[in-house]
Amino acid sequence: MSDHDAFTAGKQTKRYRSLVAVCTLNESENIVALIREIHEHLPEADILVVDDQSPDGTAELVAKHYGENAQVNLMIRRNERGLGSAIRLAMREAVNQGYDFFINLDGDFSHDPRQLPALLDEACRHPSIDVVIGSRYAKGGKIVGWPMHRKWMSRMVNRFAITCLGLPVSDCSGSMRCYRVSALEQVGLQNLRVNGYAVLEEILVRLVGQGSQLTEVPITFTDRQRGKSKLTMGEAFRSCSQMIRMSFQR
Repeated sequence: MSDHDAFTAGKQTKRYRSLVAVCTLNESENIVALIREIHEHLPEADILVVDDQSPDGTAELVAKHYGENAQVNLMIRRNERGLGSAIRLAMREAVNQGYDFFINLDGDFSHDPRQLPALLDEACRHPSIDVVIGSRYAKGGKIVGWPMHRKWMSRMVNRFAITCLGLPVSDCSGSMRCYRVSALEQVGLQNLRVNGYAVLEEILVRLVGQGSQLTEVPITFTDRQRGKSKLTMGEAFRSCSQMIRMSFQR
């Protein structure tokens, strides 16, 4: 099985197993190269692709190029849709398989795999931290290629989450994160309710509620070059409405 070498002051301290999840819908133009780059930068990590039966053949490409690679696993969901439930499924797999860390990133290269080691190393160095967020809005983070309306929509959702849910981070809606699996196990993933993008806020609310510590490392987020975004203004408003309901349930 895979593991990760953590170092403190140049000395090896422990070996960790990590699972990188990519949840996909119509990412045939990106997925093969993305898996290759994840392996390049985190060569000991396992990769799980959760595909919502993409009509463009995303899953078929994963099977064709990586079907013989023991570090790449593919799960095809035939009767279920939604980012939230896909991420929950991947998290449950990390818990069930006994991984130490669960890392998530988008399937469109908006998250650069070269930035993954920084998240994992931060988590390895600080045992008290349960979530390391790759943040577009922390000092040193930035967004490249988004039009103004996308920047406004993202800022609106994040500001709403910080105000409405009291989350102690600057980037509540970004999905590039490294979670300590033991903390996810304590959350009770079966109790998460959201199927859309607001699952990213819901999991933070649950973790903060159980006393987990969060931190951020700055990343550069780059708008996708190939394929179409699934995030719409309607989805942004649905996320806000789900966050309102979450605020009353806290």
